[in-house]
Amino acid sequence: MNDASPDTAPITPELVESHGLSETEYDKILEILGREPNITELGIFSVMWSEHCSYKSSKKWLKTLPTEAPWVICGPGENAGIIDIGDNQAVIFKMESHNHPSFIEPYQGAATGVGGILRDVFTMGARPIANLNSLRFGSPNHAKTRHLVSGVVAGIGGYGNCVGVPTVGGECTFHEAYDGNILVNAMTVGLADADNIFYSAASGIGNQIVYVGSKTGRDGIHGATMASTEFSEDSEAKRPTVQVGDPFTEKLLIEACLELMATDCIVAIQDMGAAGLTSSGFEMASKGGMGVELDLDQVPQREENMTAYEMMLSESQERMLMVLKPGSEDQARAVFEKWELDFAVVGTLTDTGHMVLRHGGEIVADLPIDPLALASPEYDETERPWTPTPVPDALNIDDVPAPNDPMVALERLLACPDLASKRWIWEQYDHMVMADTLGHGRPGGGAAMIRVHGTDKALAITTDCTPRYCKADPVEGGRQAVAEAWRNITATGARPLAITDCLNFGNPEKPDIMGQFVGCIDGMRDACETLNFPVVSGNVSLYNETQGTAVLPTPAIGGVGLIDDYTTAAAPIFAAEGETIVLIGDTDGHLGQSLYLREIIGQEIGSPPPVDLEAEKKNGDFVRQQIAGGTVGTCNDVSDGGVLVAIAEMAIKGGIGATVQVPDSGTPAHAWLFGEDQGRYVLTTDDADALLAAADVAGVPAMQIGITGGKGLSLLGGTKETALAALRAANEGWLPGYMGGV
Repeated sequence: MNDASPDTAPITPELVESHGLSETEYDKILEILGREPNITELGIFSVMWSEHCSYKSSKKWLKTLPTEAPWVICGPGENAGIIDIGDNQAVIFKMESHNHPSFIEPYQGAATGVGGILRDVFTMGARPIANLNSLRFGSPNHAKTRHLVSGVVAGIGGYGNCVGVPTVGGECTFHEAYDGNILVNAMTVGLADADNIFYSAASGIGNQIVYVGSKTGRDGIHGATMASTEFSEDSEAKRPTVQVGDPFTEKLLIEACLELMATDCIVAIQDMGAAGLTSSGFEMASKGGMGVELDLDQVPQREENMTAYEMMLSESQERMLMVLKPGSEDQARAVFEKWELDFAVVGTLTDTGHMVLRHGGEIVADLPIDPLALASPEYDETERPWTPTPVPDALNIDDVPAPNDPMVALERLLACPDLASKRWIWEQYDHMVMADTLGHGRPGGGAAMIRVHGTDKALAITTDCTPRYCKADPVEGGRQAVAEAWRNITATGARPLAITDCLNFGNPEKPDIMGQFVGCIDGMRDACETLNFPVVSGNVSLYNETQGTAVLPTPAIGGVGLIDDYTTAAAPIFAAEGETIVLIGDTDGHLGQSLYLREIIGQEIGSPPPVDLEAEKKNGDFVRQQIAGGTVGTCNDVSDGGVLVAIAEMAIKGGIGATVQVPDSGTPAHAWLFGEDQGRYVLTTDDADALLAAADVAGVPAMQIGITGGKGLSLLGGTKETALAALRAANEGWLPGYMGGV
């Protein structure tokens, strides 16, 4: 349909279908209204009941995730999750997707993804202090990949740098499953006073509703609906549904909102994200049990002759909706005019329970709020049948060929797209602005460290997921995604507190895809419960599929932890020569779905490594205790590529080599070196006897596996030493070369 349709457009079955509504859903609309909707009302229903806004295929399963802990102030249901970090301080954070827009228009898609997640956080009263991202691109050989990487990275950097919030960490991997549908997941972490948090529930009959920020245009119309369907050959034609961002306006909006939040003017506040004025108005009224009257003639507009339909569905960026206390309008107006932002009274709260829209002096929509919100579909196994994913047999490690030279294999692994340094990316981000980025001062480690300004406390923040595990076994993959985020935080010495998630899957109408989703949720739930790592916010992105080809199931996890004294934190970098290298955790040499198997042998087969959650917790708690006690100097968790890759990363970053001894354990050397068994850490210590004795008392597997020193990496009894310079060149050379067309 034409996005500029007049408010009098006739409602036809084709029009209903083009709005992403099924026949059953349209029948429900007729039942709620007792009449046929007009085009504006149809558009409102379509976005509110879209997959993107209603979570109709996923909310049954999301309700099974653990969301509570003594330190959780607010779990899912608000703009972002909130945890208590003591001293009347709260951390507010969330991760969201902007996948479809970023594939269609990578710069603006990624930029507005950053802008949207920033608003989710500062709308609750928090000053954003860190951004992260989780990026998945197609095969490096695909014709569009280089263009998409360039645009997405530029968009993230361009927006975050201008707003003045550091981008401190994230991940970026490549796989052909993302050729037609990349994933761009953005996470923001903010800091607020625990006694001054703002929520979205409207209250106070007669209170005025105020629109602030940028003007409304025609960009982003049908953005939520577009994000709730598969891509087809005409995906490029959807470019007008991508929003256009202005980071400088967002910076002004942050400062204006935080300034007003320091007063006593605001009753409720909501950012205009997906579905714009529609979702913000409905959510505020529904949560507060109120009605709303909006005069669309008062909405600041940057284009002429906008219809009610266009204004209600526009996803123009940098806009907020507020309910103000009576008599505070002039004070609020003065704040926003000082920051050169639009401020307009656009409506009032009523006791009718309806949203009534006026435009041109006439009522153009009259919708019951709770029936529309509460009747949004929730699909169960009847509407969304699912089939469990058949788990492949475990791989016999004796059947996996050993490399002629493990050090040559290591170089190849360090240079592969997934493990190659992403310096080319993060050097385009301002990761030091605000001057609280800690550790080695740059992204690239397991978890970023951000000082809580003016204190000795610091936050450890990470994003993580291993989609190839989730594809092979969604349950184990879901467990591993949560466990690895927990492990990344633990490796710094911080206490993992809570997660946000961004669940990226294909078409949920296909039972095998829905089975992947259900399996990953099951695994995530197990891990969150055992590790006491609740879910406090998140996002579901479905229909990540192009012409029937789905992305790998990718439940990206964003984790946040706290360390009371940042000076005691451990970094994943060799810091001194002559220290003993200790491996924590059991090693069976699991090579199924490993990077060694994929990159060196050329196969993606077998089951992923099992996750023993009880061992994961015991090992991690021990490591954290040793870091706090000063026994451990440096620490890196073991993940992709196995033990030798973890050691090589520490050596390259620290400029200090190591000699590694493969134990005579019965496990083939290449499986021990490159296997991806879970729950493991590589530590260095100057008191190995004390560390090993403590591990023995705690019942934690620990063994001495080497010593730091020199300018190269070697295996005891091996034929040669490989210079760190060669390993660094392999690791840091691939991405710049690729982006330079080499």
